[in-house]
Amino acid sequence: MEATTHNLTIPDELAGKRLDQALAVLLPDYSRSRLKQWILDGQVMLDGSAGTPRAKVQAGQLAVVHAIAEIVETSLPEAISLEVVYEDDDVLVINKPAGLVVHPGAGNPVGTLMNGLLHHSPELARVPRSGILHRLDKDTSGLLLVAKTLPAHTRLVRDLQERAITREYRAVCGGRVTAGGHVDAPIGRHPTQRTKMSVNNRGKEAVTHYRVLQRYAAHTFLALRLESGRTHQIRVHMAHIRFPLVGDQAYGGRLKIPAGLTEDAVNAVRNFHRQALHAHQLTFTHPISGETVATRAPLPEDFTQLLAALSGETAEWDQLEWPEPTED
Repeated sequence: MEATTHNLTIPDELAGKRLDQALAVLLPDYSRSRLKQWILDGQVMLDGSAGTPRAKVQAGQLAVVHAIAEIVETSLPEAISLEVVYEDDDVLVINKPAGLVVHPGAGNPVGTLMNGLLHHSPELARVPRSGILHRLDKDTSGLLLVAKTLPAHTRLVRDLQERAITREYRAVCGGRVTAGGHVDAPIGRHPTQRTKMSVNNRGKEAVTHYRVLQRYAAHTFLALRLESGRTHQIRVHMAHIRFPLVGDQAYGGRLKIPAGLTEDAVNAVRNFHRQALHAHQLTFTHPISGETVATRAPLPEDFTQLLAALSGETAEWDQLEWPEPTED
């Protein structure tokens, strides 16, 4: 365990507040739930006595907080090759390949991104979920943001909740999308197929914005941005508006080959055995320095081969930007 001691004098403006509320103001680098747990665990002393979360504080009192970062993950470190796009003392951005599971679970106890992260940065064992802030499906490639310290984790979780982190994806869907737009439809667990998600009234709010980058004979190359981060959100939303992603066996339904495709295009669609989805750009405010960090992961080879077959040419697809002005 790693401990840091904070000696804090209660200022006049916090007099009368609850201890947990006052500490949340004085120690914004830690979440309120974590501070409350430290109080309950006896790690916070108020004028020499153990505090309680609801204790009223007075100006001039001394609060001593023993901030103990415990190892919270049981996953074992593994030497897994990781493509690091950005790293400093506080944050890490990984370009995850398709096929790599993010978290250990049933059927995937080892060999996951989390195992690799714990080998790459052992200090992540002291951060919730090894610092992983959001998920990517096993067969989705691209950028994933990791917090390396508790203060960075607290601030980045808050930014995600406030939708202050921009996540932009690239996808290929079936059908010709005529214009950009957005899908605003709640997503929840499928009522009968428990491993899937669906648009339903019992779900949580979910908004996906999409823009057309290129149209082909029977497919469309899209850029997408998320306001929310629901499980399988892009895949569910695009299937909901009847433009399912190429290769999406869970939400795309039975494979149908449209008329008019070249032989190369037919073979490319038939042989693309994962959802054509890539987390292309990730932009966030650095949790410590406050500077803007913009990262990008080039499209993987299988994705560019699919685009080449559909378009009949080779192009600089990575250079295509979010179309402005917006259309929705």
